[in-house]
Amino acid sequence: MATTSDLTRGGFIRYKNELCQVLEYQHRTPGNLRAFYQVTMRVLRSGKQLETRFRAGEEIEPVRVEMKQLQYLYRDGENLVCMDQKSFDQLYIPEILFGTALKFLKEEVIVDVAFEGDNPIFATPPSKVELQVTYAEPGVQGNTATNTGKNATLETGAEIMVPLFVNVGEIVRVNTEDGTYMERVK
Repeated sequence: MATTSDLTRGGFIRYKNELCQVLEYQHRTPGNLRAFYQVTMRVLRSGKQLETRFRAGEEIEPVRVEMKQLQYLYRDGENLVCMDQKSFDQLYIPEILFGTALKFLKEEVIVDVAFEGDNPIFATPPSKVELQVTYAEPGVQGNTATNTGKNATLETGAEIMVPLFVNVGEIVRVNTEDGTYMERVK
């Protein structure tokens, strides 16, 4: 077992039977009181942030997590089939690990997946993707005086708000974290 002095930012620990990632920690020694660690963690299963205190020297359970870059191939039921580019093994990753960014994934994109042993525990898509607009209302000339937008459907079926000048067939860059339009790709 490790102790609180072994905490690292970005490291993983098991706390109350939940897998958590350490976001931030501070070692504090207030006056005549005992030293403690103030730790901010993210619970990986729910995504919620958690703040807790550990006594200095208290035992913690570190977890070894291995990050792999996988290529997304296709969807199979409630799983995404991804290929390890080094060993060419095909792995089934539950789609729930990708969250709302799932609607912006298209085939052959590279995703990062973290494994605890052989079990995938969380996945992160690329921060931005380039997708083709398959449907958008035509922009009306003279409608550019205000900073308004229109709905557009992308090749993956996702709908986002785009500026009025974006037309069908154009490729746009989308932020996968919040699903917003970033820019038009030339």
